[in-house]
Amino acid sequence: MFVVSTFELQDPNLAEDLKKSFPEVTFEFFKKVSEIPKEKLKHAEIILTYGNLTTDHINIAENLKWIMVASAGVERMPLNMIEEKKILVTNARGIHKIPMAEYTIAMMLQVARNSKKLIENERNCLWDRTIEKMELNGKTIAILGVGAIGGEIARLAKAFRMKTLGITRTSKQVEFVDEIYSLAELDEVLPQADFVVSVLPSTKETKHVLKHKQFQLMKDNSVFINIGRGDVVAEEILLKALELKEISHAVLDVFETEPIDEDHPFWKMENVTVTPHLSSVTKGYQPRALQIFKHNLNVYLKNENADFINMIDLERGY
Repeated sequence: MFVVSTFELQDPNLAEDLKKSFPEVTFEFFKKVSEIPKEKLKHAEIILTYGNLTTDHINIAENLKWIMVASAGVERMPLNMIEEKKILVTNARGIHKIPMAEYTIAMMLQVARNSKKLIENERNCLWDRTIEKMELNGKTIAILGVGAIGGEIARLAKAFRMKTLGITRTSKQVEFVDEIYSLAELDEVLPQADFVVSVLPSTKETKHVLKHKQFQLMKDNSVFINIGRGDVVAEEILLKALELKEISHAVLDVFETEPIDEDHPFWKMENVTVTPHLSSVTKGYQPRALQIFKHNLNVYLKNENADFINMIDLERGY
């Protein structure tokens, strides 16, 4: 069995562990999909990737049976084509919950305690105790997309005695979430929230789901945090909402086009915090992703398909 990986491993011990754990499997590791020789791609039965395969790659990989995406998003791949070829797709959903929840809390505290201004004053040797600050205690957080990540955000928010509202695809109750709503009830949720956190995936239903009306519904002192996908809102809509002060601050880790240009207005706006799509990135990321891959590879080798973790519904895209 031949496995090709474009999941660049930061620790060489991780690759050695895979080889030792599966001596019957041949692994070859590359930094990018574009570096894979066509002959090797042609013979690959399994591809371990970040999910940036194209129609050309799928056509060349005529023996491909399974794609393991070492991230949550699969929207960059030709899912219709993959479904037609009956290729299994799994992802690493769930491994991001710890770093992304901690990032969200950190950014909420950053805005609440006005850290950007404090750092600026420190640089300028300015002693100013009048800077406006607030507490998370008693505030309401609306989490758009309460899966593993959203659930962990809600758990941590409860440590600050926050009220937690959640938007989910189903009405199933989630631990640590006080009230659950459907996406159709979004407009009912937004006016209640002091913090609106989007963890939504990129699907037909979620693309540009936040329009100008939704930002008008938010409190003018609310904070919007996007750690899901950049296309949940068109950037011109978000810019307009910020310029009109329909919300007080936006924390943005994801964008429709990445990286954003050096002259993008988001960089210079005082009421925007930009981070370069790193909310999920810590040293624990790759070992957690490979734990899922190793479990699924054992299942694949034993042909026990019912035990796969994180099988993707290719029609839904998640």
